[in-house]
Amino acid sequence: MMKHVRIAGLVVLACLSGAAAADTFETIESAPAQELWLNGGFYTWHFQRDKDLNGANGGLGAEYRFSTVASVTAGRFYNSDRAYSNYVGVYYQPWKVGPVRIGAVVGGFDGYPKMRNGGWFPAAIPTLSYEYQRVGVNVAIIPTYKDRLYGGISIQLKLKAF
Repeated sequence: MMKHVRIAGLVVLACLSGAAAADTFETIESAPAQELWLNGGFYTWHFQRDKDLNGANGGLGAEYRFSTVASVTAGRFYNSDRAYSNYVGVYYQPWKVGPVRIGAVVGGFDGYPKMRNGGWFPAAIPTLSYEYQRVGVNVAIIPTYKDRLYGGISIQLKLKAF
């Protein structure tokens, strides 16, 4: 378990290192926004490398940023257990280091056979986001939950529709 925490910590540091060299940790001022981002799912590097999990989590999703610190998200993807999952959530990212937003997404997922027999369950996932003009990336650090959900680091590429 500690090995996985160290790996996640190194990924976070790698994401922040370039930005931290130029800027410091800041609070983002909340202001209205109107941006629609589309994504094609995730790619996940799992902590449990011996489980033969699916890391190519293709799908379709959307994120609507209504504030400089918050957005809503929903989508569908092919999950780590090779079943389809749906998700809905709210990103709250009130801090930044340089251009990298820091916060979490809180919401619900379904489709994981070992978690509530595939039914909906709540989740809170730490996230980092970087956006540049019409492209962006979300990096999520997914915690392992017993033998029901497998943790990892997920990368989600996104394109701005408007």
